Amino acid sequence: MSFAASVLTLYPEMFPGALGLSLAGRALEAGTWSLDAIHIRDFATDRHRTVDDTPAGGGAGMVMRADVLAKAIDHASPPGDARPRLLMSPRGKPLTQARVRELAAGPGAVILCGRFEGVDQRVIDARGLEEVSIGDFILSGGEPAALVLLDAVVRLLPGVMGNAVSGEEESFENGLLEHSHYTRPQEFEGRPIPDVLISGNHKKIAEWRRDQSERLTKERRPDLLSAQPLVK
Repeated sequence: MSFAASVLTLYPEMFPGALGLSLAGRALEAGTWSLDAIHIRDFATDRHRTVDDTPAGGGAGMVMRADVLAKAIDHASPPGDARPRLLMSPRGKPLTQARVRELAAGPGAVILCGRFEGVDQRVIDARGLEEVSIGDFILSGGEPAALVLLDAVVRLLPGVMGNAVSGEEESFENGLLEHSHYTRPQEFEGRPIPDVLISGNHKKIAEWRRDQSERLTKERRPDLLSAQPLVK
């Protein structure tokens, strides 16, 4: 069974975008996963295809309407659809590699891309949307965030990466940032490849990489160390 993604958006032309290239693009062509970009305006009922309205209680901006979004969600995810329903939102739970792996192991996802000031809370509650954030910053809409989430998920699908071990040694997979990498030439502008990496001693190489990961994590993301104890 392939991974099936349905994206609800006001800009379906943004998909597949970068997901149509490289590993994700080849996997899309091969049928390893599928992508359906659904235009939210198709579910508006007035002649202007209105999808938003002024916020209750006043304030700047517009809010995406619950009734229009509910119709779009019900179309994309009818009863019996086991796929999680995600809303890309800066107030959502931060996306982690662990959650990405969970999604990659499932049947797919229905992803709602928010716009304007946000989405009417009633449709979030009524349709059980899981709010997901890709970082503490604001985008013009949820589409770039949806592309990021799908890229992270698709690369983990069986057969997408040429070497499955590559995915096991990356940042966040073991609670640490990834170690530094080197390749030819052996010396670049007076900077040589560390001797240990060309020693042929696999035990010492593994120890060096682990030490590098711990040092980089301590310097750049100490929060990861406090969240998960290191295992020697």
